[in-house]
Amino acid sequence: MQWKNPVTAAFLVCCMVVLAMVSGCMGSSGAATAKNGDTVRVEYTGTLANGTVFDSSEGRTPLEFTIGTGAVIPGFDAAVTGMQVGESKTVTIPADQAYGEYREDLILNLDRSRYQSSTAPTVGQQLQISTADGRLISARVIDVNETTITADVNHPLAGEDLTFAITLVEIA
Repeated sequence: MQWKNPVTAAFLVCCMVVLAMVSGCMGSSGAATAKNGDTVRVEYTGTLANGTVFDSSEGRTPLEFTIGTGAVIPGFDAAVTGMQVGESKTVTIPADQAYGEYREDLILNLDRSRYQSSTAPTVGQQLQISTADGRLISARVIDVNETTITADVNHPLAGEDLTFAITLVEIA
């Protein structure tokens, strides 16, 4: 087809370029899809294999994070990628894409004299342990005797496959 007015032809070419660019970040329905680098807001509920809820955004503002920055566990990032605003899904994230496998080598026996306080440590208590490079890490006391505190520095959800019900609320 030949256009008599070059301005009209240029305008139509520009429109086609813009449409092509926009369709590159749209799904088949034409709605924007979440991709690496997008800041998103999601509502979610996380459950363990036995159905226990371990975390939820219910009653709070939606979780906001930027996909691909490591702000959330890798499996959660992957689950949100490709979703459209208003879409909901349920995904199970294996332990290796969540908080990792449970590691026995992260059970530490600490000299009790290093942790003098007015109260004796108790099983279940959280301790802050200083690493060789000066960083503080959290540990959960799992045993106490006269000379030793046994502490677990695994994440509390290590070794767990996690199921999330996710709704994408917004792509900012």
